[in-house]
Amino acid sequence: MNRQEALALDAQDPLAPLREQFVLPSGVIYLDGNSLGVLPKATAARVQQVVTQEWGTDLIRSWNSAGWIDLPQRVGDKIARLVGAGPGQLVVADSTSVNLFKVLSAALSISAADAPQRKTVLSERSNFPTDLYIAEALCRERGLRLQLAEPEELPGLLNEDTAVLMLTHVNYRTGRMHDMAALTAAAHRAGALTVWDLAHSAGAVPVELLGADADFAVGCGYKYLNGGPGAPAFVWAHPRHASRFWQPLAGWMGHAAPFAFTPGYRPAEGISRYLCGTPAVLSLAALECGVDAVLVSEARGGMAALRTKSLALTRLFAQQVQAHCPQLQLVSPQEDASRGSQVCLGHAEIGYPVIQALIARGVIGDFRAGDKSHPASALDILRFGFTPLYLRYVDAWDAAEHLRQVLDSGEWQRPEFNRRQAVT
Repeated sequence: MNRQEALALDAQDPLAPLREQFVLPSGVIYLDGNSLGVLPKATAARVQQVVTQEWGTDLIRSWNSAGWIDLPQRVGDKIARLVGAGPGQLVVADSTSVNLFKVLSAALSISAADAPQRKTVLSERSNFPTDLYIAEALCRERGLRLQLAEPEELPGLLNEDTAVLMLTHVNYRTGRMHDMAALTAAAHRAGALTVWDLAHSAGAVPVELLGADADFAVGCGYKYLNGGPGAPAFVWAHPRHASRFWQPLAGWMGHAAPFAFTPGYRPAEGISRYLCGTPAVLSLAALECGVDAVLVSEARGGMAALRTKSLALTRLFAQQVQAHCPQLQLVSPQEDASRGSQVCLGHAEIGYPVIQALIARGVIGDFRAGDKSHPASALDILRFGFTPLYLRYVDAWDAAEHLRQVLDSGEWQRPEFNRRQAVT
């Protein structure tokens, strides 16, 4: 494909008007929506309204008059539409790590009650580290074993000892997307429960939690949901599980009657018991704007249309890179069905300075260091996230061309691009 052909695709793109919902700095090609989504235009005014009117003037009355107290459920119902969950089944609260602690604890409690002989949590070796850290801590606390494996090994390792299969739907390092329905079915056949992390899925790829018969799920609000840095996360439990056990963080907002102020804890029915502390109102208001910006796509084909464009963008970028940047290894799957909304490229040595040189040109991706102790994860990773809500085909083409120029010119060798910063 040449650049004129990419421009022609943009001219015919039915999703092109969605780009106007976002603040997009001039001269920037933003390919890091898988790490931090861009700012919706509606967010600043909405947060200002919450600050000046709802907080500044109405003060504590806004818990009732402005509906602050219902924000976790209201925004949760909107996210539920994007991940195949039902109304009243998903709430927004806390961080992804905290929510994972809640649902993995609940899943392990269910497993211990139903099949106490099961002692293993099974996960992917290159799962996002915070997920593995939470699982490691819970396994140590409960006398269980955390077993890590490569993706293709997972089905064969599900057995009578597996309590929980815990996976991130789209792998953060490779962009590989698991078949949620197939792996959930395999886990259930083995008698295990499933916990899914949707951090790199929600708002980017179609997800059907109920359709896949998943057991628990969590996800974050600041990536493809464009909720802003540190936006609250979300948590979902299948209705068959939601009221079975206390989650371990039995805070007052998860109480059946928070304002009864009784000393004993009585958990709310359903997903509301997975709340803990007071809702983060400013962050929830910002997140709602980001989620609303994704939901606008429903009038133009919804997640199916976004997925079609995402695959086309990632395919275009990957093909251009493979044709012109032989120094880099394509780590993401070439098969559409197995690829999330990102392209990951590997190199043993120069990944970090190449990304820094690209950022200096206004092409923003990010870098993830390899695990040199394990051959399958040893490569350093250059990550490029493609958010079809606001990215154009010409952006994908231009980004690949900038990458070619950075490599061919050797500008990545400049000292300023080789100095590591705190956030990579």
